[in-house]
Amino acid sequence: FIFSRQGCDTAVGQLASSGLRLTTPKERGALAEIASRHTAGLSPSDLAALEYDRFLAAFTDGIAAHHAGLLPAFKEMVEEAFGAGLVKVVFATETLALGINMPARSVVLEKLVKYNGETHADITAGEYTQLTGRAGRRGIDVEGHAVVCWQAGLEPRAVAGLASRRTYPLRSSFQPTYNMAVNLVATVGRERARGLLEQSFAQYQSDRSVVGLAHSIAANRARIADEWAGAACDRGDAEEYFRLRGRISAVEAQAARERRSDRRAETIEAMQAFRVGDIIDVPGKRHRHWAVVVDAGLGGAGPTPTVLTVDRQLKRLSSADFPEPPSVGAHMKVPKHFDSRSASFRRNLAAALEAKLRREPPTRSASADAADPDAVARIAELRMELRAHPVHDCPDREVHARHAESALRLERDTETVQRQADRRTNTIAVRFDRICSVLESLGYLSPDGGRQVTESGRMLARIYSELDLVTAEAVRDGVFDGLSAPQLAAVVSSLVYEARGDRRNPARMPDRRSEDAQIRLRNIWRQVSLSERDHRLPSHDEPDIGFAEAIHAWTAGAELADVLYLSGLTAGDFVRWARQVVDAAGQLADAVGAGPLRDTCRELVFRVRRGVVDAAPLED
Repeated sequence: FIFSRQGCDTAVGQLASSGLRLTTPKERGALAEIASRHTAGLSPSDLAALEYDRFLAAFTDGIAAHHAGLLPAFKEMVEEAFGAGLVKVVFATETLALGINMPARSVVLEKLVKYNGETHADITAGEYTQLTGRAGRRGIDVEGHAVVCWQAGLEPRAVAGLASRRTYPLRSSFQPTYNMAVNLVATVGRERARGLLEQSFAQYQSDRSVVGLAHSIAANRARIADEWAGAACDRGDAEEYFRLRGRISAVEAQAARERRSDRRAETIEAMQAFRVGDIIDVPGKRHRHWAVVVDAGLGGAGPTPTVLTVDRQLKRLSSADFPEPPSVGAHMKVPKHFDSRSASFRRNLAAALEAKLRREPPTRSASADAADPDAVARIAELRMELRAHPVHDCPDREVHARHAESALRLERDTETVQRQADRRTNTIAVRFDRICSVLESLGYLSPDGGRQVTESGRMLARIYSELDLVTAEAVRDGVFDGLSAPQLAAVVSSLVYEARGDRRNPARMPDRRSEDAQIRLRNIWRQVSLSERDHRLPSHDEPDIGFAEAIHAWTAGAELADVLYLSGLTAGDFVRWARQVVDAAGQLADAVGAGPLRDTCRELVFRVRRGVVDAAPLED
C-alpha cells in the first residue's frame, strides 16, 4: 500500500522496467483475455489516451496499480485478475482495502502516514487493521504476513499499538439536509420527523457527550454552595452584598467598553475627514508630535493616512495609533506631484512643515472623554446602596469576599459549561428545526409552521446533492433555462465537482452564456448562505467551476485525450465527475417535469454517456 496515486504508478513503472516477469505464458494469455473483455467498449483513440499499451505490458507481467485515478474498467480488470491469482503484485492506495474482498498472501505498508485532505497524519488503528487484514487468503494460506517498511523516526511500539488494538469508536456522520427535510415532512409530518431524528444514533452520540459536562456542572454547583456558606456574615446577607459589588464592577466595565467604542468611532470619523496638507497631532512612544498628511488613505476598509514628520519620516497610520480622536491643528500646501519615495521631496516638505510650525504654532485640542452621565448616575446610586448595606462595615468583610469571589467565578464557569451542554443537547433535532425554518422562509414548506410541503418543496425532494437547495433555487430563478446541453453540463458540474488540491490552471467557464448563468448561480449561493447564517446553520462550499471546461468539451463531442489534457484530471477522476454530472442532470430532469429544460437534461445525459463514461459502472 502506497498512499499516493503517483507513487503507485511510479512503483509499477520501476518494477516493469526492471524486466521482472511474474507470469507464465498461460497466465499471460489469461490476463490478455481479461484485459480484452474489460476494454471491449473503448475506442482505439481512447485506449491511446489512456496509455493502455503501457498498462497492458505491466498487467500481463503480473504487475498492476489500483487507485481512484484509474479508469473503472482498469480497476475491475485488476480486481478480477488479482482475485484469480494472475496478478502477483498490486501497488494500491487504500481503495483496494475498502469495500471489496481482495485478500493477498502478504501486505506491505510503505509508511504509516497519509494525507487526509488537510494534513499528513498517522493512520488510525482501524485503518491499519483494514489494510493489514488483507493478508492471508482464506482456504489457501495458513497465515498472512503484514510488513511495515522501516523509516527514520518509526517507533516499533507505535506499530505494536496499532496491531494490538481490536476495538474502535464508531462515529456517526449523519446530518439532516434540505432534501431529507422535505421528504420527511411529506412522508410522516414535521413533528414525527423531528421525533425520529431525536432517536438517531448521531443524536445518541451527541447527547452522550453531554454526560461529562453535566458532571462538571453538578460538581461546580456543590462547590458554589460551599463557597457561599464560607462567605456568610452575621451582620447581614453576604450573598446580596457581594452580588451588588459584582453588579457595580459589571456596570463600570460596560461603561468603559462603551467609551472605548465611542472613541474608536469618533477617531475613524475624524480620520475620514483628513485632507492632504492637514497638520495633525500624532502620538509617539514618548511624546506627541506634529505631522503633515501626504495621502489621506481612504481607499481601503478603513482610513490609513500617510504622514510626514519634521524629521522626514513617513508613517502609515490607522485608528489603532490614536488613543483618542485626532484633530487638525493647521493646514499647509503640499506639492501636487509630491513623490514620497524621493528623499529631496521629503526633505523640502519637512523643512516647510518645520517653518510652518515655527511661524504659526498650532494648538492641541483638549481631550474630551466624558463618561455617559446615565452610567455615572447609575454607578453612584449602586455605590450608595453598597455603603448602606450592613455587611459593608463588617471587619471581616474581605475574608468573606474571598469566598464570594470564588463562588461568583465558579458561577461564570458553570454558565459557560451549561451553554456548551445546551448546544450539544438535541443538536440533530435543532438542526432539523433550523433547516425547516429556512425552507419555510423560501417557500418550500407552508407558512403555517412548515407542516406541509409546497410545489417547490416537491421539486426539491427529487434533488439529492450537497447543494440541493441552491440547485432548487436556480431552477426557480430560471438559471438553467435556454442553455445548450454543453453549457448546462458546465453549469451543473459546479454543483457537484470538488477539486483535489491546487489547480494546474485558473478555472473558468467555457463561454459567455454559461459564465452569465454561473454568475447568477453564485449569487443564489450567496443568498442561501446568508439565509443559513441568519438561521445559525453552516454554509456549504461555493460552486466549483474546475470541471466546467472539461465536461463542456466532452458534451460537445471532444476526444478523451483533448479533455484529459484540458482538465489535467486522471481518467478515473474524469469518469467519476462526468457520471456525477449525468446523475445530477437526471435528477434535474425528474424534478422540473415536462418542458425544454427536461429535454436539454436528457440530451446532456445522452451526449455525456459515451466512450469511457458509458463503459463505467453506474456505481463507482
